[in-house]
Amino acid sequence: MDTSRWRPLALLAKAALAALLALAVAFPEWDRFADKAMGVRVAAYPAAVMLVTLIWALRGQGRAFPWDIDLLVTVPFLIDVAGNAADLYDTVTWFDDACHFGNWALLCAAGGLALRRWGGITSWTLALCCTGMSAAAAILWEFFEYGVFILDTPETVSIYRDTIGDLMLGLAGATAAGLVLALTTAFTTARAASVDERLDPVGRDLLDEGRRPGDADAREDVVRADVAPGRALGAEGDAPRGEDHGEKVVQGSGVRE
Repeated sequence: MDTSRWRPLALLAKAALAALLALAVAFPEWDRFADKAMGVRVAAYPAAVMLVTLIWALRGQGRAFPWDIDLLVTVPFLIDVAGNAADLYDTVTWFDDACHFGNWALLCAAGGLALRRWGGITSWTLALCCTGMSAAAAILWEFFEYGVFILDTPETVSIYRDTIGDLMLGLAGATAAGLVLALTTAFTTARAASVDERLDPVGRDLLDEGRRPGDADAREDVVRADVAPGRALGAEGDAPRGEDHGEKVVQGSGVRE
C-alpha cells in the first residue's frame, strides 16, 4: 500500500520534535522545562519515534514504508513536548487530560493499522487487540511517570487520583480508536464483498440454480432442448413433423406413454 502522501507530514513532525527537544536542552532552566524530566525525554522520544523505521528495516524491506503509521506514532510525542514548550501543562487545566485521551488514541490507531494491514484479523478482534495493547502501554507509561516524577514531587497526596484518571482516559482513548478501526474495517469488508458480488460474471437465475463448476454446458443444452422443439412446431405447415420430433424426444428419454 502506497502511503507516500503522508511522508512530508511525518518528516515535518520528526523535525519539529527534534527542534523542541533541542530547545529544552538549550534552556533547561526555563520553568516550562524544569522538573519535567526533559533529559529522559531527550533520550527516549527519538528512540520511540524511530521504532517504526527500525521494525521496517528488520522485517519490512520490500514493502512500501508505512508513512501513515510512522506519523501516528510521532505525533503524540510531538504534542507532549510542544505542550511543555508552550507551558500548556501548567496553564491549561484540561490539557493533560486531553493528551492522555488523544495521544493514546493516536498510538492505538497506529498499532491497529499495522494489525489490519499485515495481521489479517477480523474487525472486532482488532478492536480488542488495540484496546488491550494500548491499555498495557498506558499502564507502563504510568510506571514511567511514577519513577520519574512522583517519587520526587510534593504532590504525593493528590497524585493517586491523577494516576487513576490518566489510566481511565488512556483506556478510553484506546477503546475509541479501536472501535473506529473495527467499524471502518467491517464497512470496508462489506463494501468489497458487495462490489465482488455485483461484478460476478455468472448470472444467478433459475437456470443456474444447482449448477456445479463442471456443468459449464448444462445451461446451453437445456436452452437447445427447449428451443429446437419450439422451432419445429412453429415451422409453417410442418406441425406433423414437430409432433414426430416430440415423439422421438420422448422415446429417446426412455419414457413410454
